Amino acid sequence: MKVNRTPELKFVGERGEELAVWEWPGEDPPLLFAHATGFHGRCWDRIVRMFPERHCLALDARGHGRSSQPDLPYHWRIFGRDMAAVAEHWDIRDAIGIGHSSGGHTTVQAAALRPHTYRALLLVDPTIFPLEYYGTEPPDASFTLRRRNIWASPDEMFERFKARPPFARWLPEILRDYCDYGVLPRDGEFVLACPPAVEASIYLNSKEPGSNIYAEVAQLQHPVVVMRAGRERQPGIFDLAASPTAADLASRFAHGREILLPEASHFIAMEQPEMVVDEIRQLLAATSVRTARPGESVRP
Repeated sequence: MKVNRTPELKFVGERGEELAVWEWPGEDPPLLFAHATGFHGRCWDRIVRMFPERHCLALDARGHGRSSQPDLPYHWRIFGRDMAAVAEHWDIRDAIGIGHSSGGHTTVQAAALRPHTYRALLLVDPTIFPLEYYGTEPPDASFTLRRRNIWASPDEMFERFKARPPFARWLPEILRDYCDYGVLPRDGEFVLACPPAVEASIYLNSKEPGSNIYAEVAQLQHPVVVMRAGRERQPGIFDLAASPTAADLASRFAHGREILLPEASHFIAMEQPEMVVDEIRQLLAATSVRTARPGESVRP
């Protein structure tokens, strides 16, 4: 059953570093969503609607959406700490964590920092590179600085993008959400909620040694599903529609499982949200009964 629900917008953190969190009230255990670089929490609306009775939370990462935009640079470790802080604020336990792209990296970090936040993870083409990539030359992200930053309206943005790759493959309603919540009003116009300089900074820091989270991958004991697009990135080509995920990533988790989608692009959640929904349902069902650890109460 599809039910339209309107989330509540809430804020966590100190002035100037506030994190915006979209919350859909409902039954626990919750679903905790982390979006990709340049996106925002409302990109998950289509998927959230398929869980009308479930408590759902979707963070706008710092520098994105309605969250604050602290000064550059943006290093990848801060996003995991932010997610863990959100989980602590809500006392989230036994959630299913769903992270797309850099949001997958964020979700793994948060699970390592605060393991009881999650009962299982679904990583949708996560930006966790092959191990040997870390410490190498950063990608050329200069094209992001040339992104159009000012729009007359979200409608103009939607009309411009709907026939262009990669957006032409997205479901129109998801593109609509991306546009509606991806800009902020300013002086009668609209500006990107994730400024081009923020997006560029995140890409430029993606391969620095501090972004290597293979130690965290190795320590997690959660069930982990890695959905990986079959279109792989080629050396020296920064193709955002190609998969950034290490081919052996699932095998590096203690309890990892891979789903390889040969024909999919990196934007699985935008093109085939029903596949993401199915995997969330399977994880909810498979992890619904668990024995409590000493001193811990297990939520149904």
